Formats: sequence, C-alpha cells, structure tokens
Amino acid sequence: MLKIDRIHLREINMPLAHPFETSFGLTTTRRILLVELEAEGLTSWGECVAGEHPYFSDEMIDTAWMITETELAPRLLGTTVEGGGSVPHLLKQVRGHRMAKAALEDAIWDLESQIEQIPLGQLLGGTRETIPCGVSIGIQPSPAHLMDKIATELEAGYQRIKLKCKHGWDVSIFEEVRKRWPEILLSCDANSAYRLRDIDHIATWDEFKLLMIEQPLWYDDFYFHSMLQKRIETSICLDESIRNRRDALAAIDMESCRIINIKVGRVGGFSEAIAVHNAASERGIPVWCGGMLETGIGRAHNIALSSLQNFSLPGDVSASSRYWAEDIIEPAVTVSKSGEIIVPTVPGLGYAVRKDRIEALTVRRATITANAAVLV
Repeated sequence: MLKIDRIHLREINMPLAHPFETSFGLTTTRRILLVELEAEGLTSWGECVAGEHPYFSDEMIDTAWMITETELAPRLLGTTVEGGGSVPHLLKQVRGHRMAKAALEDAIWDLESQIEQIPLGQLLGGTRETIPCGVSIGIQPSPAHLMDKIATELEAGYQRIKLKCKHGWDVSIFEEVRKRWPEILLSCDANSAYRLRDIDHIATWDEFKLLMIEQPLWYDDFYFHSMLQKRIETSICLDESIRNRRDALAAIDMESCRIINIKVGRVGGFSEAIAVHNAASERGIPVWCGGMLETGIGRAHNIALSSLQNFSLPGDVSASSRYWAEDIIEPAVTVSKSGEIIVPTVPGLGYAVRKDRIEALTVRRATITANAAVLV
C-alpha cells in the first residue's frame, strides 16, 4: 500500500531539434506537463502527452493541468494506493481525460517498480531484452528533404520508416521512396486526413507494398475503416480510434484493422495499454508502440511497455537525439546500429531524471497535497 505525500505539476517548454509536421500542422516547440510524485521517501515521474491544441485528441495540456490539479491528484492524495493497477478504479468517477490519468498512473507504476526493486518492464509483464525501433518522419519542405531524412535514418539502423501523409503528399512521395528503396519496411500515417470519397485513391497504395496504412479515415471510426480494409490488401492500423480494450475487441471483430498502435497516454495508462495488448495478442493481431513527441520520461515508459511480447513490430520509440538537442534524462535514449533499444534492467524508469534541466525549462508549477493545491 502506498501513501502519496505530494504531487508536483510542472509545465516545461522544450524546442524540438527539428520541426515536425503532420496533417494537423507544424510543431516546433512542445509544451509538456510532467508530474512528480513523492511517496515512501521516493520520487517518481509521469509525462502527460496531451498536445498544445486539441487536434490529435480532445485533450490539451491546459485541460490536463486543470483536471489533474482539481480532480485527479486529490483522489490519489486522499487515499492509499495499492499500486499502478489500482489507479484506474480510483479515478473512474472522472470520465475521459485519459492522457491526464496516464501521467499519474504511470508515475505510480514507476514508484511501485522502485519499491519492489523490479525493472519497470518486468513489472508490466515484459520479457523482451531489446525492442525493435522504427521512425516517424514528418511532412518535409520538399521530396529532396525527405529523401535525405530517410537516408539518414536508414544509416542509423532504424528497422521501419513511417511517413506522415496527407492529400498532395502521398502517391508521388511513395513512388519516389519505393523507386530508391524498393525493399525497406515502409508504412504511412494519415492522422485521419482522408474520407470515404478517397477510398479509390487509397486503394492505389497497395502497389507500394506498405507494412500498414495508419488511421486513414475518421479518428473515432471503426465502421468505415472496416469497409476500406475489405477493399485493400494493405493492412490498416488503428491509432486514435482505440481508446481501450473494448475498442480493440470491436475493431478486431469488425475487421477494421489488422494491426494496432498502442499509445500509453491515448488509452489512459499502463493498465489499459496492457489490456489492449492482451486482447490483440489473444486474437493474433500484432501491436506496436506509437510516439507523441515525448521527453525521455515518456520515452522510458514507452520502452518498458514495448518489452511486452506482442509488441512484435518496430515502434516509434526512437533515440532522444531525433527530437531533442538535450533531453531531460541521462543517459539519453540511444538506438543501436541494428535498430534496437536495450530495455533497462534496473528498477524505475531505468534512466536518471535531470532535475536541473527540468528546472531550467519550467514555466509553470504547482504542488498539490492532501489538503490543498499550492501555487509556487
């Protein structure tokens, strides 16, 4: 049983090493909500992956801050916590706000890992010693820029290249990439940029032998993705549509997808991520771990989750240096020349948190106790 003494909230602003563009728009700097728990004489960390705007989901950093401060954190401070797996029950009265919930729950799993002296991946049920890595490449200023970017990532050893796509940045791009690299493991991610009227257009993508087409249609849809999957040979991967185990089961039964992307924040924390993983595993559907431009704290959580057995496809868990000139953990996350990350074997995150770096980047903070929230 754990008694949480304090919960610290921090907003940090981190400039990306390179701009990242999707069908939602261009990101150059990330506003990030970090949570720090104090309990049992230990400190643990979580990261909220909600963006600056409610574009990927209906959450954003400002709503996550408010709901954490006023609703979620007081529920954890006012009771004893059995462990990470008990958090969803404690927070269930609050509907939605999965990314905010995930930051707190994942920090408690980190705390439990430290107390039990078990590596976080092992505590989650992971067995992999290394995880295969791919990269997600945003929309570039020109095809030439994209070719250079892909060449760099392949040279670094990444096992799968994923291209963000949208109208006007799809078929011609796939053609050029396949002409230069006919055999690489290649996929695309539309972030819901297409509609039913585009089915004939998407069907032409079969010729490019993509590993998968990620979330081509509406962000909350199963039905029309099922129609599309029946029209094309390429596997559809669902991302935004999968919020929990029930969604995963529905999508699988409706044949809406053949692959699932699991993002810890999107499904509300490690507990639900494990449940989605298990549901997919039981039905022979491979999964992989997606990224949300996380700092090293969120990246460490993704590595631990990716150690579960059914994470059999290269995920978007890549090196710190792809996104940050200087990360907030040490050592920074690195990827081997064979395109793999070693899963930490020490308790907790497996990386040291650079508190000095976090302090330098902090623009807003609050400390919440069982009695009140104190702004600093």
